[in-house]
Amino acid sequence: MFVKPEPASALFAGSFALGALSAPDAPKFPALVTPDGSAINLPTAFGEPTLTARGLLERWAHFLPRLRELATDGEAPRQPLAEFRVHAPVEPRQVFQSGANYRQHVIDLHVAHRDPADERSVEERREEAAELMDRRAAEDLPYVFIGLPSAITGPYDDVVLPAWAEQPDWELELVAVISRPAFGVDVGEALEYVAGYTIANDLTDRATVFRRDMPQIGTDWLRSKNAPGFTPLGPWIVPAESIAEPDDLRVTLKLNGETMQDESTKDMIFDVARMVSYASQRAQLMPGDLVLTGSPAGNGMHWGRLLRDGDVMDGSITGLGAQRTHCTAQVAP
Repeated sequence: MFVKPEPASALFAGSFALGALSAPDAPKFPALVTPDGSAINLPTAFGEPTLTARGLLERWAHFLPRLRELATDGEAPRQPLAEFRVHAPVEPRQVFQSGANYRQHVIDLHVAHRDPADERSVEERREEAAELMDRRAAEDLPYVFIGLPSAITGPYDDVVLPAWAEQPDWELELVAVISRPAFGVDVGEALEYVAGYTIANDLTDRATVFRRDMPQIGTDWLRSKNAPGFTPLGPWIVPAESIAEPDDLRVTLKLNGETMQDESTKDMIFDVARMVSYASQRAQLMPGDLVLTGSPAGNGMHWGRLLRDGDVMDGSITGLGAQRTHCTAQVAP
């Protein structure tokens, strides 16, 4: 069922957002959600029984004016969110993930993942990382890779920590949701292809990020990021028109009530437009696809505290709402 964040307040910025809901023992449906905690069944309201969230995004230009009108229609049938389970707001075809996109985060990881044979001081390693980030920004080379849609789960679902995951870690991220096919899009036009924004917690098993059997291969994102449920998503897709400054939002993650990540998207090396443009230069982006923009400083590796059974993560981003997930250890067969 819906878990309303505390303290009670508007759920998100703007007059409406999109969610995916279900009543007990019933199929899920795309919904228009209002900041006061009400929901409107969109397939019913639009007379399209088979409408899905992705289908809505595929016709975003058609539906957006109707969604605006519906949000202010006092006669539209509404139900309390508390009556429904909240799912991930969309089922994407593709998930574009990003690493090393927050300056402070990269510097912290560079220090944390040092080679045991590296005898340089922490200050020297931090200076090296800072120089590397400046060079990457100048060369316009974001680090983007592919995730699996099967890793996505709802914003309030339990996260099962696999028995093989020795160092499961959190990574709260701003996500751009694509509204129309995009290929070879310029930076100046990139945000025109974004329907809205949502939240992802892009979990990572730090122990399997790098291949120990053949270090020259580099990173192994299949093993480290794509376990079922490793990407809690949502709760909502907030339309881009309601988020005036996507490059100045507060990203906050609390572990068992203690703040671990608390940073502005201003710290991104590559902003949202550059991330979307870069991904579109290499691949065809489709409606409903997700472009994750990286995670700020404050991960478990930095704190020396990784996820374990019983942990509760609360993640929020300015104007986009909040998610809460409980961690449970995988039950041995």
